[in-house]
Amino acid sequence: MAFMRYRALPQGEPTVEEFRAWLAQFDADRDGRISRDELQQALRSLNVWFAWWKARDGVRAADANGDGGVAGDDEVARLFAFAQRHLRAEAQLGYY
Repeated sequence: MAFMRYRALPQGEPTVEEFRAWLAQFDADRDGRISRDELQQALRSLNVWFAWWKARDGVRAADANGDGGVAGDDEVARLFAFAQRHLRAEAQLGYY
């Protein structure tokens, strides 16, 4: 099993662009779309509890076209808003 090192979220209040750049490193198949499993890996890198559950909820909240993933500016912005509302204190989004 190989261990990957991921960049942390920027300190302070991240912007949507910084969030998108951070999230892109978890796009394992490089298809430009973040799947539930890839989002789960991203949440695990932040030591979020119940990452599989929160990844499921995050994709449901952000997936505007119903394809089961997060792609495009609108869906990434929706995922960013979800993360700020539901994961802010737990994942230290903007609390450094």
